[in-house]
This record gives sequence, structure tokens and C-alpha cells, in this order.
Amino acid sequence: MSELPVLIKDLALILSAAALVTLVFRKLKQPVVLGYIISGLLVGPNLKLFPTVIEIDSIKTWADIGVIFLLFGLGLEFSFKKLLKVGGVAALTAITEVTLTLLLGYGVGRLLGWNSMDSLFLGGVLAIASTTIIIRAFDELGVKNQKYAGIVTGVLIIEDLVAVLLMVLLSTVAVSQTFAGNEMVMAVFKLVFFLVLWFVSGIFFIPTFFRNIRSILNEETLLILSLSFCFLMVVIATYVGFSSALGAFIMGSILAETTKAEKIEQLTKSVKNLFGAIFFVSVGMLIDPQMLVQYLLPIGAATLVLLFGKPLFVAFGALISGQSLKIAVQSGMTLSQIGEFSFIIATLGLSLSVTSNFLYPVAVAVSLLTTFTTPFMIRLSGPVYKQLEVILPPKWKNALTKYSIEVHHITEISDWQRVLKSYFLNMIIFSVIIITLIILCTRYLEPFFLVFGGHKILTAILTLAILSPFLWALAFRRTQREAYANIWLKSGRRGPLILLQFSRVAMALIYIGFLFYHLFTPLIALWGVLIACILLALLSKKIKTFFGKIEMRFLNNYHERESGTLNANEILTPWDTHITKFELNAQSPYIGKTLSESRMREEFGVNIVLIERGDFVIMVPNRESHLYPNDKISVIGTDDEINNFKNYLESSLIKTNSENSKQNISLRHFIISKNCTLVGQSLRESGIRERSQGLIVGIERNGKRMINPESDVIFEVNDKVWLVGDKKLIQLIINELTSETRSFTG
Repeated sequence: MSELPVLIKDLALILSAAALVTLVFRKLKQPVVLGYIISGLLVGPNLKLFPTVIEIDSIKTWADIGVIFLLFGLGLEFSFKKLLKVGGVAALTAITEVTLTLLLGYGVGRLLGWNSMDSLFLGGVLAIASTTIIIRAFDELGVKNQKYAGIVTGVLIIEDLVAVLLMVLLSTVAVSQTFAGNEMVMAVFKLVFFLVLWFVSGIFFIPTFFRNIRSILNEETLLILSLSFCFLMVVIATYVGFSSALGAFIMGSILAETTKAEKIEQLTKSVKNLFGAIFFVSVGMLIDPQMLVQYLLPIGAATLVLLFGKPLFVAFGALISGQSLKIAVQSGMTLSQIGEFSFIIATLGLSLSVTSNFLYPVAVAVSLLTTFTTPFMIRLSGPVYKQLEVILPPKWKNALTKYSIEVHHITEISDWQRVLKSYFLNMIIFSVIIITLIILCTRYLEPFFLVFGGHKILTAILTLAILSPFLWALAFRRTQREAYANIWLKSGRRGPLILLQFSRVAMALIYIGFLFYHLFTPLIALWGVLIACILLALLSKKIKTFFGKIEMRFLNNYHERESGTLNANEILTPWDTHITKFELNAQSPYIGKTLSESRMREEFGVNIVLIERGDFVIMVPNRESHLYPNDKISVIGTDDEINNFKNYLESSLIKTNSENSKQNISLRHFIISKNCTLVGQSLRESGIRERSQGLIVGIERNGKRMINPESDVIFEVNDKVWLVGDKKLIQLIINELTSETRSFTG
């Protein structure tokens, strides 16, 4: 009988210990991740009470695979579109919090007498909160329908991206052992370059590939394909100097933009859970109880940073982004822990041999402590806010309220801002594509032609043909045509516009010159540029048409998954108003009643903005719309209003549904100018409801807010009007009102 490999015995021990301990943690309603870490401590080499894992190095390899799957899973949940939708509130809060926490962590490390590298990695470890622990706490505490939960979710999305950037920057600093600014800039430039390249090429090719093979694609094939894409990107990322975790994250985020994202996430979930469990068990195996006792002071200091410093930084970021004091306090006290990304950053320091052995167990111990405190911090956020309300002087509270209102006033994006944004986006994307194609063609086409007796001129011609659509787009592609035309009509501003256009053409010529200079002598390269310009000018119409086809394919792939959904926790207004979805069952007291008969608005202050009845959808229903069993209603209200409504529904055996609405419902706002036709009209006379199929849910006037205004309220100059309904129709109304003002002033 053959001897069983030691690795299999180790895996049996690891999984058995993990299964037993996590059952206990499930019973105690604690995060499973903690159970895995405790399992690793029990079977690790530092605790001799139980059988111990033998082949530690092999387990570490499996743990590395676990990191790849964890980051791949995070990428699938990430989505670059989701990043664009979280808005400035989450971005400003996250960047403020991460920066200040990193600096404080670094300062704490230096005060403890640690070297610069240990202190820097400590700051990175403390800066990233745990998505897994927070989402689980939201579910268990039933607060995911509150507005601050939406802000926290947005912050976590930004933090995931920042964590990936931190890994790259920390790796750069660790390798150079210095804080050289030029190396940091090059690292960021390199990261941006490859992010743009991978995202653009991935969106262009992968969805098309899935469509072409859909007739032969089953679950098994999709699983193997997605994992092959993941590990292929891991190899590519490692080859160009990034971590394997970054490659996995990028591929996950690319696949998140395809229609197969949910299916891939479902198929890979079991594999991710398996290898993720091995990773967290390996984390526990590195814990040395004696070292924890020895480093009680750093553990205590780091825990205090998370329990007091980090909530303060999050609250500060939320306040300067215009959120209320209540939202800021709730958000800050929720993000007071560390988790999976912090373990990965700590592991990075060990793998690069730039951090001391004690940093890793310190990070794990701090994570354990703050994970246990997270539910209590969330529960205490309400009482802490109420206490602050009592303590703060009235002047401070009034100033915060006034600042919140001012921040959320509509700031019209100028035509110049639109043009400049389009200009830089155009330059970055097409420069990355052109540089990549030049490098690939000169590296692989030139040797190929030379081997078969060809000449460099063949390489130049073929490369120029491949580059031509992207050179045209770099030099002449124009978006934001309306904004461009508005600037052009103002003769005093044509100069800068012409300069921008000239710089685009000049950049295209530089790339052509670079190609010919690489292949020929400077004189021949100059003639080559002139001939290339003539050929491109003669073929410009065909090149433009061809680029149009390329662009159309990319846009179709990019929007393939888009269905205009509105997240139930999406941040919509400067106060606590947001949209949540519920499902009515047959026992509901509202069944068979009209909206006017239900008296939801009068009793709870909420409005129904959408009813889904199977495939039939009622957008912004009127007072005579009836409610039937299994109707899915999208309700807008404040945190307190929705909570009261939710409690009533639950007490009436009405089942809530947390799925996102699949309809294009949106809440927008606009300011009434003195030239607007709405001035002096009542809500009823304006006809906005009929024209936009929307509902006016709020008006801000002189710093005061009117929620659910009556139909006889008269519009006044500088009123900020909040309108909920179909996104496209509401946008048409806003554009119409804006154009009225422009035409009058023009």
C-alpha cells in the first residue's frame, strides 16, 4: 500500500479544524474568517496542543492561490462602472480617511521605535477596512437600508482600488528602500498605463469572445475559461512587474463588465471559498502567542487608532463632502476595523523580506479585536451622534447644516470642463493604445519580416496601417460637440480651443515620428512622416469609418451588461432621503387598495415611485394605482421614515426584498433661475409631473427644506427642486429649463 503524501494529510487536518471551529463561530454569530484564523493557530507550528501541519511551504503556496481567488472575487464585485457611480462623497471620504490613517499609523510605528518600513506597512495595514466583516454586520444588524450604509459601501469600493495602488507603491518603496519621488511617479504612471491597456483591450475582446462561443458555452466551460483568464492575467501582471494579486483583481473587474459576471461569480464562489479558507488558516498559522504577549503595546496602540482615529478621519471626510453630522458619525464608527486586504498587505511585507516578523501577528491580533468590536461600534453610532448633538454649540451645528446644503447646490459643469475632460481622456486612452501597438509591432513584426528576407519598410507600412484608426482618433475624434460649439461661438475663446486641437495633431505626429525614427535614419524618418501624413489625409474618410466600427464594438461591449439599475442604497440627496425596495405578499393590509387609500405618505412620509408587477411596470404611479400581491414597490423616504415603514411591513407579515430595482428610476435636482418659466407657477400648474412622469419630493428654499410639498406650492427664484422618476425624461426637463436660461442670457 502506497504512502499518503504529507500534503494531503496536512489539508485534511486544515479543513477538519476549519470546519469544526467555523461551526462554533456560526453558532456564536461571529464572522467565519475569524474561525479560519483560530483554526490556523490551533494546527500551526506555534501551538503544540493539537496535531501540527508539516509541509508549511506547500500550504503557503496554496495560500497564495487563495489570495488570487480572493482578489479575483473582489474584482468581480468591483466593476469600474460601480466606481464611477459611487460619486464624490465616497471618493473624498475614502481618500481622506486612507491618507490620514496611513500617516497616523506611520507616526505610531515611529513612536514605538519601529523602522520606517515597518511603520509604513503598519499605516497601510490600518488604512483598509474589511468589506466582508462590514457587509456581514449590516445584514445581521438590519441597517443596510439606511443611507450611511450606501456611503460606507461606496467607501469600501474606493478602498479596494486604493489598496491595490498601495500594494504597488509599497512594493516599489520596499524594493528601492527609499522614498524617491521619481520612482513613485514612475510606479503610478506604469500602473495607470497598464490599467488602461488591460481594461480597454479586455472590454473590446472578452465580451465579443463570449458572444461568439455562446452556443457551445456551458457551466463547466465558463468556469474553466474564467479561471484561465484569471491566471493568464496573473502571469502577465507578474511579468510586467506587478503582483499576482493585482492581475487577479484586474481580470475580475474586466469580467465584471460582461453579461456572464453573475454566473462566473456563482461558479467560482465555491473554489474561492475553499482556497480563501486555506489562506486565512495560513494567516492563523503564523500567529505566535508569545509574540502577541510581547507586543501588547503595539497591538493596543493600533487598536486605538482604529477605534478612535479612523472613525474621526472618516467622519471628517464625510463632513467636508457635505454629509450631515449623523451620517458622518455612523459612517466613521462602521469603518473601524481591518480585514482581508490588510492581511494581504502584511503578507506582502513578509514575502519581500522588508518587514519584521512581529508586524504580521500584530496585524492579525488587531483584526481579531476590531472584528469583535465592529457590531458594537455600529450600534453605538446612534447614541454617540445624539451625545454630540447635545455637546456641540448651536453655532457649530448651524454651520454644518448650512455647509451641507451649500455643498449640494447644483454646480453647472462648464463647457470648458467638459471639453478638457474629454481631451485628457482621449489623449490617455489612445496614447496607451498607440504606444502598445508600436512596441508590439517593432518587437515582433520587424524580426519576423527580416527572417524571411523582408525590409523594414514592410514593418513601417503594416504598423502604420494598424495604427491609423487610433492616430485619427487621437488627432481628430471629437466628443462633447455641443460644448465645443458653445466655446467656438465665443470668439475670444477660440485660441485655446485651437491650441488644444493642434496639440492633439502634434501628438499624433510625434508617435508617427517615433515609429519611423526607430526603424530608419532621422532623414528617412522625416520623409516617412511626410508621406505617412499624406496617405492618412487621403484615406481619412475610410479610416474614420473603420474607427467608428471599432468604437461601436467597444461601446456595445461596455454597455452590454448595463440595465439602468438603481442601487437600493445609492446616495441620492443631501439629506437622508433614498430609495429602498419592498415586496408585498398576499397578507399585506395594503393589498387591493389604491395609493391614496393606503395612506403611506400620510402615516409614514414615504412615496412609492415605482411598482413592478411581473413584467408590467408602473413608473411613478398616481394616487389611483392599486396594489396587488407580490407587487415590488420602490419607496423613497428618509432613514427614519423607511425604518418605520419597514417595521410596519414586517409586523404585517410583508416580505422585504433587497434586490436592486431593474428600472431606470433616478432622483435629480435643479435650481430655478430668475429667467425660468416655472417662476410664479404652482406645482400643479407647471405640469412637471405629466411632462416627466415624475414626482416632486422636495424643495429647498432659503436654507429650509420642504419634503413632499403640496401641489399648490408656488415656485420661486433659487428654489432647488428634487424630482424622482424616469431618468431620461427628468434629464430632458432639466436640459429644457437650462437651455431656456442660456438662450435668454445669450
